Amino acid sequence: MYTGNVMSREKKDGFTLLELLIVIAIIAILSVALILVINPAETLKKSRDAQRISDLSTLKTALGLYITSTSTPYLGDVANNTACKASPTAAYIAGDKIFYSLGSGTLITDTTLDGSIVVVSGQSATPTLTDGTGWIPVSFDSLTSGSPISNVPQDPTNTIAALGTVASTDLVYRYACAANPLNFEINAQLESTEYTSTDNRRTKDGGNNNDYYEVGTNLRILGAGVDF
Repeated sequence: MYTGNVMSREKKDGFTLLELLIVIAIIAILSVALILVINPAETLKKSRDAQRISDLSTLKTALGLYITSTSTPYLGDVANNTACKASPTAAYIAGDKIFYSLGSGTLITDTTLDGSIVVVSGQSATPTLTDGTGWIPVSFDSLTSGSPISNVPQDPTNTIAALGTVASTDLVYRYACAANPLNFEINAQLESTEYTSTDNRRTKDGGNNNDYYEVGTNLRILGAGVDF
C-alpha cells in the first residue's frame, strides 16, 4: 500500500476582482488606441470619396461610349443641345444649365461657383434613370447595344444645404456640357483627408477648379477658373 506524502493542491476558481479590473483597463486602453488608429469618421469619408471617384469614372466611360456610338449625340437633352454652353469657356447665359445629382423638383441656383453668373437648373424626379430623364439628360438607352450603365449614379451623400445658393462644399455631383465643340464635364466634392490632402485628387485631375474632383472631355466647362 502506498503511504507517501500527498501534496495538497489549491484550486482557484475564476478571477479575483483585481484581475478583472486589470483586464478591463487593458481592454479599454486598447479600444481607445484602436479607435484613434482607425479613425472611423475618416474611414467613412474615404470610402465615400472612393465611391465618388469610381462613379465619375463610370459616367465618363458611359458618356464616351454614347458619343462615339451615336451619329448625332445630344448631351443637353434627349433631342438637342440647347442646355449646353456655347463653348467650354463661354459664359453661362439664359437657357444654359448645370445638372445636379440631387433628385428634386425644386430649382437650384448657382450665383457664385461659375463666374458669378446665375445658373438655374431643373432637377429630375427620377434621377437614376438612363433614358434621358435622369439627372444627366442623356439617353443612354437609345444605343443599339443598350445602355452601358444600369443606372445613373448619385453622390453617396447627395445633399445641397441651400438650393437657392449652391456652394462648393455641397456633396453632390454636377454635370454640364458645351455645344461647340461638343464636350462634357462632371465634378464632385471630396471630403476625406486622404483625397483632399495626402493624395489631393482635386489638384491632380487637370481641371480648372481645385475645389472639385473633375472628369470629362473638357475640364473648363464648369467652374470659373479660380478656387472658391
